[in-house]
Amino acid sequence: QNEEKWDFVLVSDIHEMGSEKEIKRKRFLDELSKKGFTIKKIEDTKLFYGVRAPQHIFLKYQCLLRKPNSKLQNHSAPQGIPVTTRIQIVHHILQNTVTPDLEKLRDLKKKKVFEAAFPLHEKEEVKEFLKDNWARWRGVFSKQPIEAIRCYFGEKVALYFAWLGWYTYLLGFAALAGVVTFVAGITLFSSSQVSREICEANTTIMCPLCDQKCPFWVLSDTCTYAKVTHMIDNEATVVFAMFMAIWATVFLELWKRQRATVITNWDLYGWDEEEEELAMELINNLQHKPQPYQHSYFQSTFVLLLVLLMIVLLIGIAHALVIYRVIATALFTQSGFELLREQADTMAVMTGAVLHYVTIVVMTKVNRRVALFLCKLEKPRTFSQKERNFTIKIFTFQFFTNFSSLIYIAFFLGRINGRPGHYVRIAGRWRLEECHPSGCITDLFIQMAVIMVLKQTISNVMEYLVPWISHKLRKRHKRPKKRSMMLGEEEEAEDPCKKQWLKNYELNEVNIFSLFNEFLEMVIQYSFTTIFVAAFPLAPLLAFFNNIFEIHLDAIKMVRLHRRMVPRKANDIGIWLQVLEAIGILAVIGNGLVIAITSDFIPVQVYKYMYSPCVRENRTDVDCSTGYINHSLSIFRIRDFEPYTDVPEMLPDFVRDEVKEYRDYRNADDYTYTVQFWHIFAARLAFLILFEHVALCVKLIAAWYIPDVPQTVKNDILNRKYEDLHNELWWVMPQNVP
Repeated sequence: QNEEKWDFVLVSDIHEMGSEKEIKRKRFLDELSKKGFTIKKIEDTKLFYGVRAPQHIFLKYQCLLRKPNSKLQNHSAPQGIPVTTRIQIVHHILQNTVTPDLEKLRDLKKKKVFEAAFPLHEKEEVKEFLKDNWARWRGVFSKQPIEAIRCYFGEKVALYFAWLGWYTYLLGFAALAGVVTFVAGITLFSSSQVSREICEANTTIMCPLCDQKCPFWVLSDTCTYAKVTHMIDNEATVVFAMFMAIWATVFLELWKRQRATVITNWDLYGWDEEEEELAMELINNLQHKPQPYQHSYFQSTFVLLLVLLMIVLLIGIAHALVIYRVIATALFTQSGFELLREQADTMAVMTGAVLHYVTIVVMTKVNRRVALFLCKLEKPRTFSQKERNFTIKIFTFQFFTNFSSLIYIAFFLGRINGRPGHYVRIAGRWRLEECHPSGCITDLFIQMAVIMVLKQTISNVMEYLVPWISHKLRKRHKRPKKRSMMLGEEEEAEDPCKKQWLKNYELNEVNIFSLFNEFLEMVIQYSFTTIFVAAFPLAPLLAFFNNIFEIHLDAIKMVRLHRRMVPRKANDIGIWLQVLEAIGILAVIGNGLVIAITSDFIPVQVYKYMYSPCVRENRTDVDCSTGYINHSLSIFRIRDFEPYTDVPEMLPDFVRDEVKEYRDYRNADDYTYTVQFWHIFAARLAFLILFEHVALCVKLIAAWYIPDVPQTVKNDILNRKYEDLHNELWWVMPQNVP
C-alpha cells in the first residue's frame, strides 16, 4: 500500500515533444529526481505526475528540530512523521526547487508549464470521520472535532476553527444581551414620553425637507419613526454598549487561555516559526544562507504614503456615496409617486446602503491587489512576514471600505448641513442631507441592518454555491473525455491512482490565502458586531446565527468541494490577535461616540436635570422628559428662506408670515446657538471622556484579572522542564560515567 501513497500531484497540459514547455517540465522533474523523489506519470486529457519524497528528507527534519511530533501519531505516516508535516515539507521543496534556467514552480505555473500542484485527499480514517461527522449540515449543532481537523489539515486550520467555535460560543451571550436590550426597547415603543410628544404634536409645523416640491409638514407625521428611534435609543443601549466593550476584552482573554490549553496538548507551546522555516530551507538546500533582517526607512515611508493615498481614495468613495444620497433625496422628493416623495430620506438611505454593499464587494478585490503590490514593494524576508504585512494592509483598507460611510452617518450626517435659510450645498445646488427629525440613530440602524443582512446572506450563498457549481461543472466536463479514454486505453484506466488523482483534480483550487479570506471575513464581522453595536443591538444575534452555518460551510468547502489545503504549523492565530485587540479599543471609542453624538440620550438627560418641569417647577407628578421635544425645536421665519427656495403653499389655518420650526438649538432673532446648545455640547464631551475612561479601565482590569495562561498549563510546562533537566542531569551523574 505504501508504494501507492503520493505526497503531491503535479498537473500539466500535454505539450508537443521538444517544445519549450515540455523541456522546462522535464528539467524540473529531473531536479526532483536528483533529490531522490519518486515520480509516477499518468496520462489522461492532462498529464499527472505523482511525487513521493524519500525517507531521508523526513529524518533530516526530525534531527534538525529534535522534537518529532510524538503526540501526533498517524497510521498513514511512516516513522512517526505526521501526514500534515510530510505534505508541508514536500510543498516547501516543490516551491523552492530551482531548475537550471533559475525558475521555480511558481514561475513555471505562470508560463503554463504546470497547471496545478496539490496534495491529495486520501481515503484515510480521519478524512472519513470528518466527512461523516463534521462536513455535513446535520452536524450544525455538534461539537467540532478539533483534534481530527488538526490531524488532517494541520494546526493553522485547526486553530482557525477552534477560534471561530470559541468566538461563536461567547457570541451567544452577547446575542442574548442584545435581544434583551432590543426587547426592553420594544416595551418603550408606545410608552416613551418623547415619542408620545412627537405623536401628539399635530400643531407643530416643520420646515420643508427639500428646496422644491416639499411642503411644510406636521411633526406628528413622524410618529411611527419616532417610536422606532426610541426603541433603539434609550438607557438600556448605554448599558449594552458598556457590556459589549467588556465582552470584547473577556472574549480575547478567554481565547488566550483556550489557545494556551490547546497548543500545550499539541506540544507546540515553545514552537519557533523562524526555526521551522530555517529547517525547511536547509532540508531543501544545505548551502542555504538565511536572509538577514533589513529595514529601509525610505521604503517604509514610501509604502506608508501609498497606504495613506489608498485610504484617501476609500474616504473619497464614502463621499461619493454621500453625494449619491443627497442627489437621490432631491430626485425622490420630486417623484410622481406619493409614497416615494413622503419617504424620500428613508429610500435614499436604503438605496445608499445597497450601493455601499456593492462598493464593498468591488473594492474588496481592488484592496487585495493593492495590498499584494505594497507587500512586493516591501520585499518581506519570509512568507510569514509577508502574510503579517498583507494582513495589516488589507484589514486597514477593508476597515475604511466597510466603515467610512457608517462613520459619516454616525458622526457627520445632519451636523454639517447648516440651517434653514443657510444650508450647506454641494456644487451650490443640492443641500446636504439631514437626519430624520426623530434623530440620526435610526439612519445608522438601517445602514447597519442592510449591510449586515446582505453581506452575510449573499456572501454565504455565493461562498457555497460558486465552488459547488464549479465542482459540478468540472466533473461533467471531465466525464465524457474520461470514458472515451477508458474505451481506448483500458489498461491505463485500471491504474488505481488515476481515478483518485482525477477526482482530486476536479475539485476547486485552493491558494495560500484561502484560510486568510475566512479570517478576514470573520474579523470584519467582529468589527460590525462591536464597533457600532450601540446603534444595532441585534448585530451579535445576526453574527451568531451566521457563524453557526459559517463553521459548517467552511468545513464542507474544505472537505468536499476544495482540493486539500497545504497544512501549516502554528501555535496562535498570528497578527489577527493584535487586530482583534485594536478593534476592541475602537469599539469603546465608536460606541462612546455613538451614544454621545448620534444618540439623543445626552440631550434628553441634560433637559431632565436642567430644564425639565421636575427641576424648574420642582414637580414630581410628571415624567421629567415632558416638554423635551418643544425645547429641542428652534424657530425660523419664513421670510428668511434663501431666494431660490420654493416656499410651498400654506396649509389652511396658517398665516404666511408665521414662524415654522426645525430641530436645533438656535436663537429666534439671529439664529446663533443658544446656551442650551453649549450645555449639551459640554455634557456630550464629558460623557464621552467618562464612558471611554471607565470602559478602558474595566477592559484593563478584566485583562489583568483573567490570566492569559491557565495555572494547569503553567504547571504542566514547569513539570516538563523539570523532567527534562532531571533526565539530563541523571546522564552526567558519576555513577553513570564508566
